[in-house]
Amino acid sequence: MTAFVLVAGAHTGGWIWEEVATRLRESGARVYPVTLTGMGDADRPASPGTDLETHVRDVLRLIDDTDADEVVLVGHCYGIYPVLGAADRRPERIARIVHLDASTPQHGDRALTLVPDETVRDRLTHRIDAEPDADADTDRDDWLIPPPAIEEWQRWGSVAGLDPTALTRLAQNAVPQPVATLTRPLRLTGAVSALPSTGVLCTGNGSSIAMVEGLVGLGDPRFQALTEPRVTFFELDTGHWPMLSRADEVAGILLRAAAGEGHRVTGAGSRPPGHLGPFLLDVPRRRRERTGRIDLHLPGDIPAPRPDDVPGDGRAGLPAAEGPWPAVVFVHGGPVHPDVRPTPRDWPGFVGYARSVAGMGAVGVTLDHRLHDLADYGRAAGDIAEAVELVRADPRVDADRVALWFFSAGGLLSADWLAAPPPWLRCVAATYPVLAPMPNWGLVDARFRPAAAVRGSKGLPVVLTRVELERTEIAATVEEFLAAAEECEAEVEVIDVPGGRHGFETTDRSEGARDAVEHALRSVLGHLRA
Repeated sequence: MTAFVLVAGAHTGGWIWEEVATRLRESGARVYPVTLTGMGDADRPASPGTDLETHVRDVLRLIDDTDADEVVLVGHCYGIYPVLGAADRRPERIARIVHLDASTPQHGDRALTLVPDETVRDRLTHRIDAEPDADADTDRDDWLIPPPAIEEWQRWGSVAGLDPTALTRLAQNAVPQPVATLTRPLRLTGAVSALPSTGVLCTGNGSSIAMVEGLVGLGDPRFQALTEPRVTFFELDTGHWPMLSRADEVAGILLRAAAGEGHRVTGAGSRPPGHLGPFLLDVPRRRRERTGRIDLHLPGDIPAPRPDDVPGDGRAGLPAAEGPWPAVVFVHGGPVHPDVRPTPRDWPGFVGYARSVAGMGAVGVTLDHRLHDLADYGRAAGDIAEAVELVRADPRVDADRVALWFFSAGGLLSADWLAAPPPWLRCVAATYPVLAPMPNWGLVDARFRPAAAVRGSKGLPVVLTRVELERTEIAATVEEFLAAAEECEAEVEVIDVPGGRHGFETTDRSEGARDAVEHALRSVLGHLRA
């Protein structure tokens, strides 16, 4: 017989699983909805010493007390931390771990990253830095984080699918979260990494199988384990609390997951990943210079080497006087792990775009910025600002005619430029962009929201390329942006790609795809020359 141990997220307890538990029991399974210490059980109240280890022990007691043949642990949001901690100590008892709209934390990670309030998160981070002693915060008065007000729950995750009654119930039953459950690091030996696992991705909260496959395709080593046969995936078209919005479907998925069913993500195998396919336009090579993290693709043909050329010198064979030309800076998305090779500035899509604008009489700039994690948007924004200044300082570049072109999740990095566009910025372009942080991207600074920043664009032209078959969670951010742009009468040109998908330039050579790219190139260069 299978036993399901259901562990809820922050501020909630076993009550949240009532409908799911009923349906699982009807199937003949044993079900244990867990109320962790301090999370609503009067017999086990919270204390200043209640921490992640306390909650790991709570789950361990349930595992040890059941005589079921198979134990399936289900962790929602914060609940995945005690689930993994317990499974790591009883791997022989666990048949499968289910991540219900939950991340995949590793050894040493803290659940603090789940806290959406940046002020609270920073305060607790400073406390960790100042008081590394494991018992440092047990004597403090501020050892509880109050539950969010009803209007604040959407900051902890999308409330899509919740009717007013369910949302009110969520808010009324919520309890304070002990701080130490979020600040204590997760301790793992590695035993849990070999266990079968299932990810249940809630598309309304910004996750999808397509997004997972995209991350795997980038070659990020952090996600390669997701291609193993032991790992399966399901999707639910709802927000972050599916046990309240889709209880029947959740129960059905848990039963199927326990049986080993679900979608399996495969690696590229012998095929190159999509982002390393050839650019859809046939463009000749252009002169390229590399300086630090930026590459300049320059107008003109590649000249024959001169006798005094220095081997390996990026300027070899160049005439003494050139330009000045306008410039287009191409900004990749991410996060991209620092070990991924080739790095984005050498990906065929960006090189193809840069060569294309060089062939049209402008400098095409590709760069590697350091968006390695969702918390890195501030650092990446600094990298881009620095790269732009280096480009504008080049004597071959017309410093008063520059465009910035953002792709995918790099779209969030357009916010600063839209909010306060400098006079030399002639155009912002965005292709299949993310234009507002996903609901589950709590680590992204609120400043990176182009859908809000567009209100400050002051007549700056925006060229937006939109793909017909965009991922639902990304398409929603584009619609939010366009609604805001219409309201403030921003100058936005939308170019649609019929049948297009995210990253289409290296996977689709259809006439419609080529026309869209050529149209976008002409529009951006037109604004630079206006």
